[in-house]
Amino acid sequence: MTDHMRSETPYRWYILTLVALTNALCVAAPSMCLSVLFDEIAADLRLNLVQVGLIWSIGALPGIVTILFAGALGDRFVPRRVLTLGCLLVGLSGGLRGLSGDFVTLALAMFAFGFLTPAIPMNGFKTVGLWFPRRQLGLASGVISMGMALGFMLGSMVSATVLSPLLGGWRNVLLLYGAMAMTLCVPWYFTRPAPLVQASSGAAVPPSMRRAIVYVAGIRKLWWLGLAILGIGGCIQGTLGYLPLYLRGAGWVAASADGAASLFHLVSMICVVPIALGSDRLGSRKKVLLPAALLIVAGVGLLSVVDGALVWVAVSLAGMVRDGFMAVFMTMIIESEGVGAAYAGTATGFVMIFSGVGNLLAPPLGNSLASIAPGAPFLFWAGLAGLGLVGLYTVKERGAESSLAAQPA
Repeated sequence: MTDHMRSETPYRWYILTLVALTNALCVAAPSMCLSVLFDEIAADLRLNLVQVGLIWSIGALPGIVTILFAGALGDRFVPRRVLTLGCLLVGLSGGLRGLSGDFVTLALAMFAFGFLTPAIPMNGFKTVGLWFPRRQLGLASGVISMGMALGFMLGSMVSATVLSPLLGGWRNVLLLYGAMAMTLCVPWYFTRPAPLVQASSGAAVPPSMRRAIVYVAGIRKLWWLGLAILGIGGCIQGTLGYLPLYLRGAGWVAASADGAASLFHLVSMICVVPIALGSDRLGSRKKVLLPAALLIVAGVGLLSVVDGALVWVAVSLAGMVRDGFMAVFMTMIIESEGVGAAYAGTATGFVMIFSGVGNLLAPPLGNSLASIAPGAPFLFWAGLAGLGLVGLYTVKERGAESSLAAQPA
């Protein structure tokens, strides 16, 4: 099916909305709620700051492996089927976190949650790539990332100050998020097959997982993109987990500390679509990604030295480009020469392995520096983002990447 035929399918907007909603309620909100619930969880389970950092990062450990296979599953099988099963299992594992009785059981529950969640965003981007033409792919990725930002914002805004008092504690909050995620398997079960899949069914045999992984591993550009997301993703993951605790320790009331985290996601949600559209208009992803990465480095670095009202400025600087960066970054992966629709899931999974490594290591390493100075973790994470900036700068962007539609589905 041609780009024109896909662009004339109104059903694609329903699919895009469902992908964004799934990211928000199945992945983003259930993940981010922990950052504002940690004060309550740590008191209940008697966790120290390093243990909190480990809990925050442990989900990335299995994701380092499964994130690749989650993307490859979508390339080998129908992505909507993977999403149907994924919503059910992610919701179940996420709810089980609320039954934890100590550090070990919570870590195991987080491990299971992290093992399953990669199936959702990987196959969400794959699905949108099948429904949308290349000229609209940046916009579509922006809407997906807006869904993530909305979920992050709601998870940090209402989980500790509204839902926990209303539902009777952090355990019931996690159970609620798990139930919400599980219900999303119903609309995915009834979605139509992607038109590109219908048009090409029988025309091409999807590559085996092993061949697909070996193929994308040979694309040099994906390694540089991996280094970029390792540094920048690890920086964001560490910052978001530590920020509410840091501000509470600095004397901020709980509502204001959680509000700073919510502001990060609010400005991100507002800016994500304009950033994604800007990359479409410029015809260059890299020209958008480099300034965005610089703002993340600057914002997180400032958090180590500023206080009072300037904290809001630093949070806004880093937050305004976070999800816009991810939208354009994911689009850049799919548009890379030699990737296209046939290898979109595998290539995205391959690059995001590096993100999993960064998400695993950055929070506990950064949190351990708090014994030197409360602001020291932010300096470490800003330096990590600077490493990612170097990787991004090294990426060579061609004038015309291969079209998504030119690849077999």
